[in-house]
This record gives sequence, C-alpha cells and structure tokens, in this order.
Amino acid sequence: MNLLASTIKKITPQDADARALARARLEQLTMPYWALGRLMDLAEDLAGMTGSIRPPVGRKAVVTMAGDHGITEAGVSKYPQEVTVQMIYNFVNGGAGINALARLAGARVVVVDMGVAGNLDDLVKAGKIISKRMGPGTRNMVIGQAMSRDEAVRALEAGIEVALELGSSNDILGTGDMGIGNTSPSAAIINIFSGVPVSEIAGRGTGIDDGQLSHKVAMIEKAIQLNKPDPSDAVDVLAKVGGFEIGGIAGLILGAASMKKPVLIDGFISTAGALIAAHLAPTALEYMIASHRSMEKGHKIALDCLGKAPLLDLDLRLGEGTGAALAMNLVEAAVRILTEVATFEEAAVSKADK
Repeated sequence: MNLLASTIKKITPQDADARALARARLEQLTMPYWALGRLMDLAEDLAGMTGSIRPPVGRKAVVTMAGDHGITEAGVSKYPQEVTVQMIYNFVNGGAGINALARLAGARVVVVDMGVAGNLDDLVKAGKIISKRMGPGTRNMVIGQAMSRDEAVRALEAGIEVALELGSSNDILGTGDMGIGNTSPSAAIINIFSGVPVSEIAGRGTGIDDGQLSHKVAMIEKAIQLNKPDPSDAVDVLAKVGGFEIGGIAGLILGAASMKKPVLIDGFISTAGALIAAHLAPTALEYMIASHRSMEKGHKIALDCLGKAPLLDLDLRLGEGTGAALAMNLVEAAVRILTEVATFEEAAVSKADK
C-alpha cells in the first residue's frame, strides 16, 4: 500500500463524543442561546476534529506550495513566470502579504518548492524552504496532459509528507499557493467537478483585461476537451489539468485529516486542491475549514461543491495563504469561547425564563 492509500485509510470521522460535550457546554454559556453564531459552530467543529473540548490550536503554520505551469506559454497570465521565483525570495525575506498576516496570527510560513521553473538550491541548502520538486513546472495542458499519473500521485504524496513532517510541531495548518498561471488549472478542476461552464468560473487572476480573459477561457476549454479528465477519478483530473502545487495542497489536506488536525483552506487555488482531496477521501471534508471567499468568481462555486461556508468575505485575491492566516484568529476566538466563557452555573447567573 502506497503512502496515498495508507493516508486515506487513516482518515476517520470527527469525534462524536467530543462534539457532544462541546455543544453541551456551548449551550450553557452566559449569553443568549448560540449568541456567537458561527464562532460557536466552529468551536464545536474544532472539538470534533481534535477529539478534545480544549482544542489545541496555538501552534500554527501556513504552508505555501509553489509551482509553475506550462499553460503560461498559452498567454493566460499578465505576469511572466519568473515572478514565482522572485516571490519565493520575498516570502523567505519576510516581505510578502502572507508574512505580515502570518506574523499577526503567530503562525510560521513554510514554503515548499513543488516544481518551480527556476533554481532555488541556495534556499533549500540553507534550510529556508522545503524541496519536494517534481520538475520545472507542469507541461502545457493545452497541447497534452499537465503531468503523468505517477507524477500526480507523487505530488499528492509530497503534500502528505509535508503534513506529516509538520504535524508533530503544529496544531493547525493553513494552505497557501504561489505560481504564475495557477488560476487556469484551478478553474479547469472546478469545472470538471462542478459541471459549471468555464466562462462562469475563470476570473481575471492577476488582472487580465476582457480580451485576455476570453482567451484564457478558450485555452482552458481546449485543455479540457483535449485531455478529457475523468471526474470520477481525482488523480486523473489532477494529472491531466492540475498543477504540482495543487496536488501538494490536496496532499497536505489529506495528511492533516489523517492526523485529526484542522486545516484552513485559503482561496481559489487552495479550494481546487481541496476538491481533489475531497474526491479522494470524502471524510477529509470534516477537517477542512473554509477561511474566506475570494474575488475569483469561481471560488463560490468551488466552496458550494465542498458544502463549505467561508468564515470571511473581504474581496481577497492574493492567495499565498493570506486568507488562511487571517482566519486563524477566528479559530483561536472560537476556542476561547468554548474554554474561557463561563456557564450559567459556573457564574451563578440566572437563566432566561422558559
């Protein structure tokens, strides 16, 4: 049994007893019934995920998976591919959006080279990033499949390995991405699993104009028609129209779920990875928290496919894990409500009349 299969086998449902204990406490807190709404829902979920009514969430990491994409050759992005490498150096130097928001949340930023079209050996040797490198980016899915099936499995297993490596020192993980052109494979994945037309999913990404958007939609449609991904086989979908970092994100989610650790899903690209994970192991959904809804119009469609309501809606469209980092503060808030607010009995406060 390979790592992917053994990891999927370890993913089991949330702890029903812990959920019940958490709900019983939340229902008795010194406030009108369920007055803190979805934060209380989240607290109950966290208890179920971790198997504890004092869910550990203090040690946090955002994992930014990086990879390049052959479809950039088809002119689907506003920025050149070398920006991916340049941004990785920015992450390492602490100057990116994810660094600022992760510092606020008290989270580590872990950068993983899943397959960037550039040399990052100096950062790997210095221990500043993790290398799970599959190659210098995927192939152009407009002229053939993005990767082989074996490569797709390797990408998933690389993400699992990262989750397992981080699991002993972190209570909660957040997903993030970096890769010029990655909204195109993400839109393709969401189209295949949702059946919604590409034109209603693909957005402007890094800021393309109307003409460029029409071209992008046409290229994604061409790739899907050429490669004919099988929606009943998530590995086939990933191989034919996915990305190395999208596979890494999916694997990270599966690895976290196998360890019963909550995982905060970031934006459009991360949610495409979450769809791959959910189709490989539906029970993994029980460990996913949708951090936010991005400005990419297909993100809501993807979240609906997962059956997830986002915690935040702030018109974010950066990726990197920024939404996941922001939502980590809400996760801590939910745990504080569960563990620090007194019950009516503890505070000797009279309950409302029935």
